Amino acid sequence: MDRLHIVGGNTLRGTVRISGAKNAALPILCASLLARGDSVFRNVPELRDIATTAKLLEHLGLTVELSPGCVAVHTGDSIGDDAPYDLVRQMRASVLVLGPLLARQGRARVSLPGGCAIGARPIDQHLQGLRAMGAEIALEHGYVEARVPGGRLRGAEVHFDMVTVTGTENLMCAATLARGRTTLFNAAREPEVEELARVLNKMGARIEGAGTSMITIEGRAELQPVDHAIIADRIEAGTFMVAAAATGGDVLVDGVTLEHLEAVAIRLRQAGVHVEREAGGIRVAGKPPFVATDVSTAPHPGFPTDMQAQFMALMCLANGRSTVTETIFENRFMHVGELNRMGAQIDVDGRTAIVHGPVRLQGASVMATDLRASASLVIAGLVAEGRTEVLRVYHLDRGYEHIEQKLAGLGADIRRVQGED
Repeated sequence: MDRLHIVGGNTLRGTVRISGAKNAALPILCASLLARGDSVFRNVPELRDIATTAKLLEHLGLTVELSPGCVAVHTGDSIGDDAPYDLVRQMRASVLVLGPLLARQGRARVSLPGGCAIGARPIDQHLQGLRAMGAEIALEHGYVEARVPGGRLRGAEVHFDMVTVTGTENLMCAATLARGRTTLFNAAREPEVEELARVLNKMGARIEGAGTSMITIEGRAELQPVDHAIIADRIEAGTFMVAAAATGGDVLVDGVTLEHLEAVAIRLRQAGVHVEREAGGIRVAGKPPFVATDVSTAPHPGFPTDMQAQFMALMCLANGRSTVTETIFENRFMHVGELNRMGAQIDVDGRTAIVHGPVRLQGASVMATDLRASASLVIAGLVAEGRTEVLRVYHLDRGYEHIEQKLAGLGADIRRVQGED
């Protein structure tokens, strides 16, 4: 397996261009199931999860062409309805084909999802909403077996018991072809949800309220294919913001909207990092030691769970005691043991990690356990004394496009070593 070799101590300076948002691209690609014809999606990152989604769509009978920054999809009159375990187990977002398949076909057989090992993340909210829209659903042999008597979903009022991004996206897609109006209460408010609604509306859907906790969808008889450029990845941007600060650098994070990262910017400023809007992006400059700052993850517009691990790495360089509380997933502190191997002093008490700083991080061989944990280890390696090896970087490849090349372009001493176990 590939690994990253990092020699710490270099300051990051310059401009980094942020890729398209993975978490927007995945549901948008799945939404291409809803419309016959040729769709083109631009500013799509070259990631393992994108390639996995392309394979899943091809299995369902679509034609998918991948090229740098672009995905072209042809959806024919006839598509499949079976999403097998071998594909869905690789990525939890694969469950996003369930809503479009039920809306388009009136039936679906979708494997229960896999992905990063950061918690159970059940899909009961998806199924509860689809049942309210008239679907009959059974869980058999690890699969969701669903059908719609009469062939077409009906509009309904759906009250989510908890905020769920993929649940909101799945039901939003399903409702676009349903008969009547669907209202989603306690809906997710993430920018990626807004982006999906923007694309669906371009396809002819009638969606209002995306970005708020109540979304209404008026069902249509059919949708049209679309040509769309996807928004920048706010989590990739946030990761580079933390990396720039941690190394004492000065970096323009280009192509991203500050409003999408307001919660992260607030905490970075509290920690003593300079963050300001600049034409086309966000300017970040910092110098350790930082001010110990507490964070607690929350659904958007709160502090994103996908930035928790990276911020924890920064707090290792802060004066005093900081706490990082994880409220979204129950198993998202697996990076703590690896950071402690590098000299961090972090204690875990339930869903709270207590970080004691500042410490002098030291290079070591560490193992990535999930996507964002990988990013935290890379940041730690950038500031550590000596060489750090980050193993299992296939996790990174699921969510960061050419991260070692982008960091090297900012002055980091980092390279990928291929083919080692």
